[in-house]
Amino acid sequence: MARAGLTTARLVQAGAELADEVGFEQVTVSALARRFDVKVASLYSHLKNSHDLKTGIALLALEELADTVAAALAGRAGKDALAAFANVYRDYARTHPGRYAAAQFRLDPEAAAASAGGRHARMTRAILRGYDLAEPDQTHAVRLLGSVFHGYVTLELSGGFSHSAPDAQETWSWILDRLDALLRTWTTSPHSGSATVLPHPSDPRPTG
Repeated sequence: MARAGLTTARLVQAGAELADEVGFEQVTVSALARRFDVKVASLYSHLKNSHDLKTGIALLALEELADTVAAALAGRAGKDALAAFANVYRDYARTHPGRYAAAQFRLDPEAAAASAGGRHARMTRAILRGYDLAEPDQTHAVRLLGSVFHGYVTLELSGGFSHSAPDAQETWSWILDRLDALLRTWTTSPHSGSATVLPHPSDPRPTG
């Protein structure tokens, strides 16, 4: 029987694969049931609804991204770490567009607390410590990097750079060079140190 061996983990993994094929917004319990050739009702012992499925895919994507970033950052610092971090996000988005979109899914507070979002924030801040930024400038920089990386990747995935020169890779390298230069020569905010800004679980997860 097709339904034999179905588990929540298997369904979430299949949902992630489906998201990469048809788009994250198109993933539903009904679409997943068709993939396994089972009735929708047979999946409700594993999934509450489509929102529950999408939450699972988002958690999976964040975990995969965090694991890949951590491996890429090992032994790196400064610009090398910045580039490795950025390239993981870009490569993941290009290889797994549906999962990348899932990583932008708004999680409820309980799911967010259990997610790998905090790992992403800590790794970004670890990179920025190499640039000696104090708060609140460090948080400004976290948000800047997330905005630039997500914005570029989103435009690239939509074909925004497909019909003009220079090549998208050339511009990407140029952006990383300029971000490194900016972070190395960052002018301290006149208000730095006046307030404590705590890491947020969603930073630096690409923002949607």
